Amino acid sequence: MSKISDLSGSSTLVDSALEAFRQGDPVCIHDADDREGETDLVYPAGSVTPSVVSRLRNDAGGLVCVALSHEVADAFGLPFLQDVIDHDAAADHDLTYDDRSSFSLPVNHRATHTGITDEDRALTIRELAAAAETPAETEFAATFRSPGHVHLLRGAPNLLADRRGHTELGLALAAHADLPPAVVVCEMLDDETGRALSPSDAAAYASTHGMPFVEGAHLLERFVSE
Repeated sequence: MSKISDLSGSSTLVDSALEAFRQGDPVCIHDADDREGETDLVYPAGSVTPSVVSRLRNDAGGLVCVALSHEVADAFGLPFLQDVIDHDAAADHDLTYDDRSSFSLPVNHRATHTGITDEDRALTIRELAAAAETPAETEFAATFRSPGHVHLLRGAPNLLADRRGHTELGLALAAHADLPPAVVVCEMLDDETGRALSPSDAAAYASTHGMPFVEGAHLLERFVSE
């Protein structure tokens, strides 16, 4: 087992991640070497500003997504994207790392212009967080439109007990930090190799920028056993 994956001191790491989330700050989460093998830069959706979107696209470089809990997604009538795409390409998803994708609709808030600017995406993301906090008070189709530039992810019903992707890891962190069930996840990519940033390089980035780095195993050890 690598030093990065060593669970010694994991309780302190998880405590640091929870405190960062409560303060609206980011956390780097590596899922597992035998899963996607990726580290995501993860934020509480309610704390996302245009400068955060800029960091996500420049420092992380992957797809900027908002993960919503199963209950919130159901309240908004959000489908799994593969279930509503009327094309043969959606017939067999054939993933190498999981049984199915968690992708739902891509959306823009209706107050945005093109939807892709840092300002527009930050607005969409913050409004998704607000909607997730009080889903019964949100008329989703009147507030958001699809297609758009912020990709939604549906969390598994029982989170980490059902699935152990970044969607569920981020939502579990938010739940234990007493935050709304809406988190931003974005894969960290390596400019040199074009591949996922290695865990050691992701941990170095986290250390340089004063943010927690946690393994998915750290969160599983704390949250699944509770």
